[in-house]
Amino acid sequence: MSVQFTKIRKSLTVTMVFVLFLLPLLTIKPGSAEAAGPMLGLNVKSAILVEATTGKILYKYNENQAFPPASMTKMMTEYLLLDSIKKGKVKWDQTVVTDEYGALLGKNDGSSVLLAQGDQHTVRQLYEAMAIYSANDATVMLAKTVAGTEEEFVKLMNQKAKEFGMEQTHFATATGYPLADLKQFAPPSATGDNVMSARDAAILAKELLTNHPEILQTTSTPRKMFREGTPQALKMDNWNWMLPGLVSYYPGVDGLKTGHTDAAKFCFTGTAQRNGIRFITVVMGADSELKRFSETKKLLDYAFSTYSMKQLLPANSVVPGGEKAKVIRGTSKEVPVVTSKEVLYPMQSGEEKTYKLKAEVKEATAPVKKGQALGTVTVTGANGKTDEFLRPSDQKKAGGVLVAQEDVEEAGWLRLTFRAIGQFFGSVFSGIGNTVKGWVS
Repeated sequence: MSVQFTKIRKSLTVTMVFVLFLLPLLTIKPGSAEAAGPMLGLNVKSAILVEATTGKILYKYNENQAFPPASMTKMMTEYLLLDSIKKGKVKWDQTVVTDEYGALLGKNDGSSVLLAQGDQHTVRQLYEAMAIYSANDATVMLAKTVAGTEEEFVKLMNQKAKEFGMEQTHFATATGYPLADLKQFAPPSATGDNVMSARDAAILAKELLTNHPEILQTTSTPRKMFREGTPQALKMDNWNWMLPGLVSYYPGVDGLKTGHTDAAKFCFTGTAQRNGIRFITVVMGADSELKRFSETKKLLDYAFSTYSMKQLLPANSVVPGGEKAKVIRGTSKEVPVVTSKEVLYPMQSGEEKTYKLKAEVKEATAPVKKGQALGTVTVTGANGKTDEFLRPSDQKKAGGVLVAQEDVEEAGWLRLTFRAIGQFFGSVFSGIGNTVKGWVS
């Protein structure tokens, strides 16, 4: 056998092995691949499962890829509206008059409450139409109520997304409606249409649930009448079919937002709470209305059967290494710190002893009030590794907040003067002692 033939045979063998290795990878269909972790058999473009309080990620697939979010965009509109109401800039009973743009969306394809130009409704009525029925006409009129124009409102949306750490998101409209379908009413967008990743959708949902939990009172409503008691009354069935009495009912689901366009396919950001634990789910790019809920069910079934909130420390407990915080200009130089509430953390059964707590305490300037936040508790595994979270900020705050256990008043000038003199002479004598020690050593 010649040397050349041997080389050819070796080359063919290597090629065959390479092809056999790659073949299974090449036959995987887009959207059917699984993330590292549980095999849930999801058929979507992307997905994520998160514990809502801590932001701990329990499952993920293609979670950082940006896709059209369709009406899940409205979660940001809801957030900004609720913020404006909380700040007193907008009132629930404030009357909104429908303009030409709102009337266009009342007639266009897509969800609407059939607003006509000149129609008058309160902010609360339009908010319910947006949160329950995903009404595009109601949504744009609310956006204009908050910011004057949709263009200005979109700027607020993108500013807030940046503030939240939503790195794979761009908002172009308040509704999620594609720009091309809005014609002359489309707000200018330098970077194209609406896009958002599953991770960013979960971040937005977490912010909504944390800062505006009252939203669940509306998103959990299965159906409601718009213009009730009038000849133009319209029945609004919630597009979230996992609510009680609807076709994909799942116990514990009380929000949050669906979405559908031709480009986005069928999407759903859901949330459910049972037995003291709440989860956030996101699925994007499902094939049908029912499919987005059946895929969400897989995530929730896994979550509720696998995880629960376990207590790592009771309220008012001291975390080793973070017993006290330094106080500047106070009657006391230190103040004891404790956990503001019990430290709860999502974990699987039997994992309680694998986690450890680490305190991060910051310096405070007097006066310090009892209950004032002075640090955070970080949860880490026994091997020093941390779980994965939506954002670094979620990881830092996963164990809760450390607070002052008592008041510390601001010291008077005389006490501060004597303290400074004492510190000065203390440092002088310490320096002399070190010098003498150096002579005799």
